[in-house]
Amino acid sequence: MEDRKLGSLTVSAQGLGCMGMSEFYGQGDDAESIATIHRALDLGVTLLDTADMYGFGRNEELVGRAIADRREQVVLATKFGIVRDEHDPLKRGVRGDPDYVRDAAEASLRRLGVDHIDLYYQHRVDPSVPVEETVGAMAELVTAGKVRHLGLSEAGAETIRRAHAVHPITALQTEWSLWSRDLEDEIVPVCRELGIGVVPYSPLGRGLLTGRFKSKEDFGAGDFRQESQPRMAEGNLERNLELVAKLRELAGRKGVTAGQLALAWVQARGADVVPIPGTKRRKYLEENVAAVTLELSTEDILEVERTVPREAVAGARYPEAGLRLVGR
Repeated sequence: MEDRKLGSLTVSAQGLGCMGMSEFYGQGDDAESIATIHRALDLGVTLLDTADMYGFGRNEELVGRAIADRREQVVLATKFGIVRDEHDPLKRGVRGDPDYVRDAAEASLRRLGVDHIDLYYQHRVDPSVPVEETVGAMAELVTAGKVRHLGLSEAGAETIRRAHAVHPITALQTEWSLWSRDLEDEIVPVCRELGIGVVPYSPLGRGLLTGRFKSKEDFGAGDFRQESQPRMAEGNLERNLELVAKLRELAGRKGVTAGQLALAWVQARGADVVPIPGTKRRKYLEENVAAVTLELSTEDILEVERTVPREAVAGARYPEAGLRLVGR
């Protein structure tokens, strides 16, 4: 596993998204999830990604248990800022006021069982609080030694500039895959101008680009993709699966899986790009990690992009309520 740089932070070329181990993607299995995290570390993955809102804190607790005796191997990333209601799990709010930043960090440290967070993201920008105030409070955590590096998630270009002027931003986490590419126009250039790394989440299109799913029923009970994802809605899903079928055919000709080809495409966006595909099973982890060694030529990249054109995907990446929380 080669290393890459997110700003001044060195991490593995591919990270592991831990969200689905505790919520959103059907029933979890803590023992298998912990085994998956351990296997990731054994394979050279160092960047582990979680957030305080995943499973209402349970995901941080799970990750904390998994790394309790392996802390030195891990670049630990977590996030704050999305506020949820246990009585209405689909309800979302955003907070970025300084008091909340401090309280959220202390709570994450307790759940994770660590004395510092390596990379602390603002999960969504709070439109009611100037980002300078939020990042100022985050910077105080760095001064106190509780956080090492700062990040933003789903922030717009101007917000990134304003935040970076207060304290260096190490990484921007945002959705980036073959069919989520709008950030390439403005967001990525700003990050590169400022020396900020990019951490793509959902680089496999919430699993759809792996080719493993043929219908909504394949997602299983308790999987949020069945109900709330526009790209999986009736009509859109069928059109998107046609694109996946073409990607699978191309991948087969190259002797890899569709997921590996899609991941390799994201990884080829630049040496400052570190995707964090999520999985809760070792077999899928190993398939994802194998994509790190898949090198694509310029012609390979063009062929992938002709197979899955940028504007061909059907449906938005979030329902309307979710899009309102995205800073661009």
